[in-house]
Amino acid sequence: MSLRRVLGYGALGAGLVSTGLSLHTNDYDPNSLGIVRLSRSAAAVVDVALTYKRELYYREWDKETPEYKAEKSRVHKIAAEKLLKLICTNKGVYIKVGQHIGALEYLLPKEFVQTMKVLHSDAPQNPIEDLYKVIRQDLKCNPEDIFDSFEREPLGTASLAQVHKARLKTGEIVAVKVQHPYVKGNSRVDMKTMELAVNVLSRIFPDFKIHWLVEESKKNLPVELDFLNEGRNAEKVAKHFEKYSWLRVPKIYWHLSSTRVLVMEYLEGGHVTDLSYIKSNKIDAFAVSNRIGQLYSEMIFKTGFVHSDPHPGNILVRRTPQHNVEIILLDHGLYANLTDKFRYDYSKLWLSILNVDRKAMRFHSEQLGIKGDLYGLFACMVTGRPWETVMQGITKVKYSKEEKNTLQSNTSMVLPHISDVLEQVDRQMLLILKTNDLIRGIESTLRTQNRMTAFWVMSKFCVQSSYAEQRTQLANSRSRALWLQLRERWELLKLNCYYLYLGLINFGFLEALKQVI
Repeated sequence: MSLRRVLGYGALGAGLVSTGLSLHTNDYDPNSLGIVRLSRSAAAVVDVALTYKRELYYREWDKETPEYKAEKSRVHKIAAEKLLKLICTNKGVYIKVGQHIGALEYLLPKEFVQTMKVLHSDAPQNPIEDLYKVIRQDLKCNPEDIFDSFEREPLGTASLAQVHKARLKTGEIVAVKVQHPYVKGNSRVDMKTMELAVNVLSRIFPDFKIHWLVEESKKNLPVELDFLNEGRNAEKVAKHFEKYSWLRVPKIYWHLSSTRVLVMEYLEGGHVTDLSYIKSNKIDAFAVSNRIGQLYSEMIFKTGFVHSDPHPGNILVRRTPQHNVEIILLDHGLYANLTDKFRYDYSKLWLSILNVDRKAMRFHSEQLGIKGDLYGLFACMVTGRPWETVMQGITKVKYSKEEKNTLQSNTSMVLPHISDVLEQVDRQMLLILKTNDLIRGIESTLRTQNRMTAFWVMSKFCVQSSYAEQRTQLANSRSRALWLQLRERWELLKLNCYYLYLGLINFGFLEALKQVI
């Protein structure tokens, strides 16, 4: 027998053995096989490509006509539905990427964003028996020995796990987060598959450049799959912000947790965008937005430890018996750890935008990796406002629905340039852009986009971050440090006066005080 034949039979045998082991590990579920998931993904990508060719690119269009725009929107919707079907079939990592797409409201065509948004609250779920298996494997005991009761219907289902309400034998009510059984085993194959799919789509459609999304997913996924890391993040952020009596972070039951099982305190509240819950419980929407804005401004500009998945399912609100508004922050699997230099450059960029200083915008955009004239588009992506509004002053022009429609309708025209920005920008910025968009989405639902407090609080933290970084550059110059401290206080005083003035112009005296206090 020739060496080539021996090697061929050996490779075939190894493939069959590995396939058999994979099937055995995953309870003989064919959906767990890499070849099945790869083939399904390849078929979907080809289907989407053919759909565009058959429905849109079969003729030359005048791209300024309403007919072309309507047809393009229709085809985008068809393609998005096809991708959603693939995502819901393959589950796991695919859902995570789909959720990310659904968060990029100002960066991608609205048909894809709106279609994928369903994954934030209605991701496919696994039967409870599958979760029990994970609990038995990781905690080395039966769920019946730990829980007095375990609700079969999940509180929420996400891309990597689902959460159930349960009662411990000790009587405590807890939330139990259990990783979907096959996510970890499939994650490597799925990431390779998606990388291939993105490469194929970028060849067919040169404007389709989301390699950055795959790269970030590959980097973040191992971190998110470790639930013990999520528990540590929860404790860290609770410690950072213990001064805020209105912030609640679930405590962790470490003796009942593992890399795939996280048992934590059950905290009840309504989703931050559930307007009926907010109205029925007489919760002040402005108080909610102000506290979320304050929390995230401090995270981004001061601590550098940023909760990077603030979609509505991860932020709950409630009214205490003392009539205070509490914010409950859930899902601590993904955090950005920003460097001091990044926070300084990002702070200075925001201050240049707020001051309508084009020269400074360009300079600080370059410090964040943006080349040439793309700084204008970058400023629009950071603020979520059109360039005309940026140039008039985003603190002076009230946000309107027409603005949002303008942004989304222009997205397709500048998509190649948006892709260039995302390829160039400091990698730390990607999670910040996602976080900004999600928070803007919450404010849009609550109708609180035009509050002065948002800019006032953010401006204060930008100034503080900027001066803090400047002070670290000083060696032993006490006089220089004192001078910087005085300048910082003067800048903060001017900000307070300026935003009070803007509030008086836009809202009247009493409402201005409410906005700023």
